[in-house]
Amino acid sequence: MIRRLVPALVAALALLGLTAMPASAQPATSCYGGAISLTYHYSTAAVEYGTYTTSSRCKDINMRLTTDNGEFLDACVVFVDHTTLCNNDNAYQTMGPPWLTVATDVKDGTHFKLRVHAYDTDSQLVHFQLAF
Repeated sequence: MIRRLVPALVAALALLGLTAMPASAQPATSCYGGAISLTYHYSTAAVEYGTYTTSSRCKDINMRLTTDNGEFLDACVVFVDHTTLCNNDNAYQTMGPPWLTVATDVKDGTHFKLRVHAYDTDSQLVHFQLAF
């Protein structure tokens, strides 16, 4: 009886996704799958998040708004080991709900802060994700 239950139990757990795989057999987390969630509260001055360190999971630094009610944020990246200015000639990029790249081709192990400011006064409380 037990010999018949064990294979059935293992099959049921596999169908539910509850079987354990060794770490070496588990799929790597995708760039967006490793995203962190953050919240912006309106401020007249720019708000900084981080310091973060890039990983091999993403080639770029990406951001998307998860609050999708017509609000936008302006964002840039500051590579803190090299400067206090934003990337891209110290320019901000307007970010919305789809994933957009804030900085491209960033080397693994690079330290950075995300600098964000309101696109307009409607941006009072905005949830967003950052993938790096």
